[in-house]
Amino acid sequence: VYCNISMAKGNHSAVTEFILLGLTDNPDLQAILFSVFLVIYLISVLGNLGLIVLIQISPQLHTPMYIFLNHLAFIDFSFTSSVTPNTLVNFFCEVKSITFYACATQVCCFITFVVCELYLLSIMAYDRYVAICNPLLYVILIPRKLCIQLVASTYVYGFTVGLVQTVMTFRLSFCDSNMVNHFYCDDVPLVALACSDTQVKELMLLIVAGFNTLFSLLILLISYGFIVLAILRIHSAEGRQKAFSTCVSHLTSITIFYGTVSFMYLQPKSSHSLNTDKFASVFYVVVIPMLNPLIYSLRNQEVKNALKGIKEKLCLAI
Repeated sequence: VYCNISMAKGNHSAVTEFILLGLTDNPDLQAILFSVFLVIYLISVLGNLGLIVLIQISPQLHTPMYIFLNHLAFIDFSFTSSVTPNTLVNFFCEVKSITFYACATQVCCFITFVVCELYLLSIMAYDRYVAICNPLLYVILIPRKLCIQLVASTYVYGFTVGLVQTVMTFRLSFCDSNMVNHFYCDDVPLVALACSDTQVKELMLLIVAGFNTLFSLLILLISYGFIVLAILRIHSAEGRQKAFSTCVSHLTSITIFYGTVSFMYLQPKSSHSLNTDKFASVFYVVVIPMLNPLIYSLRNQEVKNALKGIKEKLCLAI
C-alpha cells in the first residue's frame, strides 16, 4: 500500500498536510483492529445500503416511518464512509498523512452527518409519538410532503453547520505541529494544534455542539414523554408491552449516540483527554452505523415481511 510519507512541519512553517497518530502504534494490534474495522464496515455498508434498496423497492414500506429510516441509513453509510476507508488504509501506513484540504473535507462531512443524525433521530421520535398517540391520523399529520421538507431541512442545516465550523477551524494558524492525536480529522484535536488564538473557535464549538445536542435531545424527551403517557393509558398489559417494545431499541441507540457526542464535545476543556476521546469516537463513527440497521429494521415485522416477499418473487423468477 502506498502511503504519503512526510515529516511533521517545523516551527512557524505552513502546514500543507496533517499526520494522524491513529489508535495505536502496536503492529500486532493494528492488524487486529484492521480486521475488526473491516468486518464492521462491511456489515455497515451491506446493512445500510441493503435497507435503502429494500425500502425503495417495497411499496408497503413507502410510509413516513420508512422514509425517515431510509435517510437514516443513508446518513449512517455516508457518516462511516467519510472516515472508515481512510482509517483502514492507514493501518498499513507507517506515517498516516492526509492533505490539508482532504482533512478539511473530512471535518466538514463528519460534522454535517453528526448534526443530520442528531435531528433525524429527533424527527423519528416525533414520528413514533404521532404513530402511538394518534394512530388514526398518522398519515394525515405526517404527509409525504412534510417528510421531505423535514429531511431536506435537516440536510441543509447540517451542511451549514459543518461548513461554518470547518471554515472557522481551518482559518486558524497551524505552525508548531501537524501531528493530530486521532485516527481521523476531528475538530477538537485540530483546534488543540493551532498556534493562533482559539478562544472564539472553542466558544463557538461549545455553543453549537451544546445547542444542537440539547435542542435535539429536548425534542426527543418531549416526544417520549407523550409516548410514555400514551402507553400508560393503554388498558391491556399486552398492548402496553407491544407499544413500549417498539421504542426500546430506539432508546438504546439514542442513549449510545447522545452519550458519546456529549462526552466528546460538551465537557470542559480542562477535563478533555484526546486519547480517551478518540477511543470513544469509535462507537459513533464505526459501531453505531453498523447497529442502526439491526436496531431499526431487522427486528421490525414489516421489514421481515418485505424481505420475505422479495425472496418469494426471486424464487418464482428462478
